[in-house]
Amino acid sequence: MTASATALPLHGMRVRKSIVLFAAALLLASTARDAAGAETVRVGKSSDISFTFVPVDVGIHEKFFQKAGIEVEVASFGGSAKLQQALVAGAVDAGLAAGTDIPFLVKGAPEIGVGAIALTPALFGVILPYDSPVHKLSDLKGKKIGVTTVGSLTEWLALQIVKKEGWKREDLTIVADGSSGAAEIAALRTGAVDARISAAALGIDLEQRQQGRLLMPVSEFVGPFLMNVIYVTKDMAEKRPDAVRAFLKGWYEAVGFMFDHKAEANAIAQTVTHFAPSVQEKQYDLVMPSMSRDGTFPADAVATVEQSFTDLGLLTEKPDMTKYLTTRFLPQR
Repeated sequence: MTASATALPLHGMRVRKSIVLFAAALLLASTARDAAGAETVRVGKSSDISFTFVPVDVGIHEKFFQKAGIEVEVASFGGSAKLQQALVAGAVDAGLAAGTDIPFLVKGAPEIGVGAIALTPALFGVILPYDSPVHKLSDLKGKKIGVTTVGSLTEWLALQIVKKEGWKREDLTIVADGSSGAAEIAALRTGAVDARISAAALGIDLEQRQQGRLLMPVSEFVGPFLMNVIYVTKDMAEKRPDAVRAFLKGWYEAVGFMFDHKAEANAIAQTVTHFAPSVQEKQYDLVMPSMSRDGTFPADAVATVEQSFTDLGLLTEKPDMTKYLTTRFLPQR
């Protein structure tokens, strides 16, 4: 979550127009599919390259959703705020996003979390310049570490370094520069920051190209954490509960397939993450163990993400999470 939930009222004519046009296009496509007899579920991703969202692509490729009786259409929105706007507008039925998006729901977004995706932040890591003298977390004392924005998950993960090392807050300078992709690499190479919180796979990729390196995944110093969640609109939950159940059935079958078929899963993942095979294989080994097989919400993972809301100032007090997360649609085992 990179923006406060005050962004919920849709703003900007350009955003409204794009979402309306997107919704209209999906409606036409859904109408055509419904005529053929299969109900359509429109799914939005907050990131188009995140490995933790790959099960939706696997589910489509391996026809798990089709076997569950639905068709799935996927769109990427380039961030939580845009995805939340699309969910509020009814442009999508379901969203794949961060656990730190729950404050949107607390502040009025008409959604509910129906399944856990990832239960640790293994997707993220501490990335360094290739020739950095830093070799352990304690070496970062007094250094500058880059994050995306103030109030973001990456900022909270950086703060966990301070907590783990027992430092004072001023012992680590957090630079919220909004960098991504090439800009992240440039910030490291020019010395604008001494380290970054970013995708662990990016660090693996940079090390192979001798442009950077992964110090460690943040899951080494952050334990259980509700990293990603499947959200659905309340309208869908109330009016189309069978479609919610069918989507979750297909999703967790896809996750099971990924655990059991590494090569096939990585081949599909590469079309999404665009990493080289060697990088994608390492990302699989790092992130796959954090993926939830059944969608339930472990108390320890929920408690940690709940703590992040007040740590970041997203909420003034911890919410009653039972109002925003439910397991009633999950496949019965």
